Amino acid sequence: MRLKGKVSIITGGASGIGKATAEKFAKEGAIVAVCDINLDAVNTVVEELKASGAEAVGYKVDVTDKAQIADMVGALKTQFGRIDVLVNNAGIVMDAQLIKMTEDQFDKVIDINLKGVYNCTKAVVDTMIEQGAGVILNASSVVGVYGNFGQTNYAASKFGVIGFVKTWAKELGKKGIRANAVCPGFVATPILKSMPEKVIQAMEDKVPMKRMAQPEEIANVYAWLASDEASYINGAAIEVTGGLTL
Repeated sequence: MRLKGKVSIITGGASGIGKATAEKFAKEGAIVAVCDINLDAVNTVVEELKASGAEAVGYKVDVTDKAQIADMVGALKTQFGRIDVLVNNAGIVMDAQLIKMTEDQFDKVIDINLKGVYNCTKAVVDTMIEQGAGVILNASSVVGVYGNFGQTNYAASKFGVIGFVKTWAKELGKKGIRANAVCPGFVATPILKSMPEKVIQAMEDKVPMKRMAQPEEIANVYAWLASDEASYINGAAIEVTGGLTL
């Protein structure tokens, strides 16, 4: 088990890629802290992980709420004494073309997808420095590398979190802390259920592999990056797109 005993925080951990990552980390022996704004969903995931034999705890965490983040981090340190991995996965989408985008749409996406990553990382970094070890993993996107029509706010946030890890890699590498980003392409998550079948088919047709990623395939990359097998990977933004951008 590659993550045995590693205390791991996963934000947005109650659904989609976050849930798959919580499950993968648990299988790899991590102590998993599932954090999400949906407490009922958090509790369901935690119970499922415990039923599988994993050690897991859950917290209602809004990544824009510094007090909630501080309470979660404090509770983890009290219970387990350390924090080894932070997966900054929480995020939202509020799409619109620039000429139609509202201030609210822009601000909410930036507050959660970008400032939320800053908030959570800021809350754990002192602990990781004291330990002399830690891994920070940010959820970016293929949109955070190439941009996308109708996603001014989302693209800015996902470009931004890549900038975070490249900066933190330089600042924190000498302190034993690695920071990396994962940039998924099209992923088959529950949010796609509302999309017409022909739209989904068109998305798949753009990918050389002719299919979307499963959430577990993104989770596998997070687990590898969190493990000692990736001990010299620092400041990277790894695309997991099935060749979409070729």
